[in-house]
Amino acid sequence: MLVADDEALVRAAVRAILARDPGIEVVAEARDGQEAVDAVREHRPDVALLDIQMPGLDGIAAAERIHRELPGTAVVMLTTFGEDDFIARALRGGADGFLLKADDPRELLAGVHAVAGGGAYLSPKVAARVVAGLRTGGPDAAAVGPLTEPLAERLTEREHAVLALVGCGLSNAEIGWRLFLVEGTVKAHVSAILAKLGVRNRVEAAIAAYEAGLVGRGRDGGR
Repeated sequence: MLVADDEALVRAAVRAILARDPGIEVVAEARDGQEAVDAVREHRPDVALLDIQMPGLDGIAAAERIHRELPGTAVVMLTTFGEDDFIARALRGGADGFLLKADDPRELLAGVHAVAGGGAYLSPKVAARVVAGLRTGGPDAAAVGPLTEPLAERLTEREHAVLALVGCGLSNAEIGWRLFLVEGTVKAHVSAILAKLGVRNRVEAAIAAYEAGLVGRGRDGGR
């Protein structure tokens, strides 16, 4: 994975946390958004962990480029800032996860594994702000366009089931296990869901699942 932050001490601290997990390897570091994009082009990591405020190209702009040009790399924002506007901009830009530097280090490891496996991840504090934004019509609600048609008219029954589990934060492999599907089939369903809902990534799809009341159903389904 890639770690991008303009502060060397922060990068060192993040690497020390990630080093606790033998399943995570840091292949590159970057000091700003442009270096991050270049490093992703060179190394093609599974995950890019980006700070938001960096000199030159900031983290959100870098996330947009990575999402558009290098979709094989999932993006997680790791930042001091938890303001609604930053969260909404990151989700609109294609981020697959959003973590705060004040979070428990275990959240960082969980988030990296979740997005590497094809899932989405919001730290509990960020998720609470997103849910509050949905209820009040704040900027987080604007991260997902209005769902003018009922989901039932746009998705197949199987896609409904997959979306519900995406809303619970499950990875493609976990969804496949629940629904007795191979991982490639789940990936195809997720791609179709994103296209039909007009959303950019799994986080936005998860918000759509929440808005449609599917999340509770997803936790109860499967084996």
